[in-house]
Amino acid sequence: MNQQLAQAVKYWDYISPVIKQPGNQTEFEELVSELDELLEMVGDDEEHHLIGLVDIMSNLVSSYEEEHLPKIPTKGVDALAFLMQTHNLSQSDLSEIGSQGVVSEILHGKRELNLRQIKLLAQKFHVDISTFVDDD
Repeated sequence: MNQQLAQAVKYWDYISPVIKQPGNQTEFEELVSELDELLEMVGDDEEHHLIGLVDIMSNLVSSYEEEHLPKIPTKGVDALAFLMQTHNLSQSDLSEIGSQGVVSEILHGKRELNLRQIKLLAQKFHVDISTFVDDD
């Protein structure tokens, strides 16, 4: 056994909890907290001797998020529908952009959001106006 592997085996009980795939939300939050601490130590130094650990922990965080957290639509009507769902809003709760019928037409692609509506929605949901603009 080479010396690096021998050292890893010797200290594995200390290392393994830090690089373990989180199994639940609590473990995920602990991993994120530990990664934040590590990032403060490493800073912007891409050559820091702990950058490999940052990469491993970042990959674990990303993997957990992809598997367990909802995918957030980032643009247009999909973003509006997602925000309505997460805020438990109905079409009639968006009366500032139009009637329930107008909101329904927007959500079903029969009508596009205009600039006034986009500004109101961005203000309501505290997001950038680009959230409601499709890239198409």
